[in-house]
Amino acid sequence: MKKLLTVAIALATAGLLFAQESLSSPDPTVIGNDSARQALREVSVDKFELEGSWYASISPDNGVISSRLFDGSPAGKEPLAGEEEVPDSKVLGIKVEFFHRGLNSFYIRSARPIPIEGVTKTISLWVAGRNMDHELYVLVQDYYGHNFELYVGTLGFSGWKKMQVAVPPTPDGEHGIIQQSAYDGVRPGLRIVGFRVDCNPVLARGTYYLYMDDMRAVTDLYDLENRDEDDMHDDW
Repeated sequence: MKKLLTVAIALATAGLLFAQESLSSPDPTVIGNDSARQALREVSVDKFELEGSWYASISPDNGVISSRLFDGSPAGKEPLAGEEEVPDSKVLGIKVEFFHRGLNSFYIRSARPIPIEGVTKTISLWVAGRNMDHELYVLVQDYYGHNFELYVGTLGFSGWKKMQVAVPPTPDGEHGIIQQSAYDGVRPGLRIVGFRVDCNPVLARGTYYLYMDDMRAVTDLYDLENRDEDDMHDDW
């Protein structure tokens, strides 16, 4: 009886660890279509190199916020193949000065939505969260311009960390995040709007600093790469 109980506990623990690993490191090869019909590529979405391309906001009742670029880069970051010479020396810094504790949120938005070609499987970026248990969300628009938010994770860690979130596939092509359609022409299926940080009400006081760099996506380019050169584009 003790042996059976020990085995059951071991299996339950292994399952829990696997589930936690899957949530923290989503595997793009098992999201959505059959892997035989996928052409997965990791692409750069934004390197946070251009001043004025991102802006931050918070309710004026809750605090004051500012954003700017700084020289620097996460030491663990590796450039994408073929982009070794592309400038990548800046990071985006956010500074929040809270007026009071409470259920505060602040936003970091792109000056314009950033399109990602293909069908996006995962979104990742490097973040320095200053070991505060605030929660980070990425804000996206789907093929039809509908807005969604995806939970990226808690910022309760020190130093730089690569954070990643899976983009859930639509179950039937009509609900959820729709990234492509055979009925409405051809255009990028997902657009990055920005980020929202929901603050831990106990920790939302004083001054808080947040840094971001190197946003990437793993996207399925199967339909684009297997399109005939002489085929017409349904975008007129």
